Amino acid sequence: MLNKVLYADSGTGHTQEMLKMLLDIPTFQQSEITILHIIPPQVSADALAEKWEEGGKILSDIVKNVNINPTKVSTILKQGDPKDTVCSTAKEINADLILMGSRGLTRLESFLENSVSQYVFQLTDRPMLLVKDDIYVRKIKRVMLALDKSAASDYALELALYLLKDYSEAQLYLVRVNPDMNPDLELSTADMEQNAILAPALAKAKRMGINTKCIVTGGRPSKQICQLVEDKNIDLLLLGSPDRRPSIAKNLIDLDRLLGTSLSDYVRVNANCPVLLVRK
Repeated sequence: MLNKVLYADSGTGHTQEMLKMLLDIPTFQQSEITILHIIPPQVSADALAEKWEEGGKILSDIVKNVNINPTKVSTILKQGDPKDTVCSTAKEINADLILMGSRGLTRLESFLENSVSQYVFQLTDRPMLLVKDDIYVRKIKRVMLALDKSAASDYALELALYLLKDYSEAQLYLVRVNPDMNPDLELSTADMEQNAILAPALAKAKRMGINTKCIVTGGRPSKQICQLVEDKNIDLLLLGSPDRRPSIAKNLIDLDRLLGTSLSDYVRVNANCPVLLVRK
């Protein structure tokens, strides 16, 4: 499921630390890591040569700093527009996951400031792990998976179980936020484990020996998920992020995400931990 991972280096933020933490997970250690560094168009041949040399050193330093198995890593140095280059490279290598940093800009700010991560988030059809510049990246022990009735949510469950199946240090929280339920209503552990959406996921996790807890609450899903990330001190959040656009509009911006009204966009901006937005 994660045979090929594209790490898009921006030279800033905590993405290198995130990659180190992921490599502590046994299943992730089997992945092939492609590290991409992009050089913007230059005005002269001398400037291009300088940037090309600088980019090569950056790639070399990342491989050394992260301590990746040499047989599992490759590097790509390209010139071009970072937004389009990340998307095109992900297709070229058939990446199963894109890992990149994010400034966590809200709504239209991302577009007004030419955000690379927001552009890729809008247009890629691949799972994407975003690491905001203003969060602290920790060893991955407490993982939260927010579930609903979507196919993207089902795939997020598959991905979470794949990641954690041989990782005894992990605690998985299965979360269902029902907007029709009173958020002040307290359910017993038994009631939460029997929730129609969580129960099948819990059974799968238990069969794989993953330490799992269920949380069922009410309220606005986007805000409640972010609050639970805070309350449970979550290290990694997985969330299904379905692409609702028809096939004819796949290369167009999703207005819900542009305006910040989608759940995944709200969580991407406000969750205080790395967020893995899952698409199949």
